[in-house]
Amino acid sequence: MVQVGVIGSGNCDGELFSIAERVGEILAERGCIVINGGLGGVMEASAKGARRKGGTVIGILPTADKKYANPYVSVTIATNMGHARNMIIVHSSDALIAIGGEYGTISEMAIALKEGKRVVAIQPPVVLPGLIVAETPEEAVEKALEGFE
Repeated sequence: MVQVGVIGSGNCDGELFSIAERVGEILAERGCIVINGGLGGVMEASAKGARRKGGTVIGILPTADKKYANPYVSVTIATNMGHARNMIIVHSSDALIAIGGEYGTISEMAIALKEGKRVVAIQPPVVLPGLIVAETPEEAVEKALEGFE
């Protein structure tokens, strides 16, 4: 099973929430496992979409307490590692889809690209060398999964 990291800000506007929710739905429909940071914003939206379609969501929390996971996470991993948990998300993902984001998302994209992972972004805060930019959730998932199915 392909594991796709969905990364982005813990707080997002309605447009990005809808985009992330749709990305989660499509990934679940395609049989992928969604990995994210387990909190709110883009993470919650992608988890909500994936679960709506019967998918599995692994939330890698920065905290020591599982109670902080959003209600749509299937499997909660409490790391007590803060931002260092981004390394777990990157290394556990076969490809990543970034939706909006801030410094944490930029660091995850950079680490993933350095590790040779495919990273597709919708409305990225910066365009790093090697980053693939997509306009829609459908395009993002298609580009992320190229070669995996």
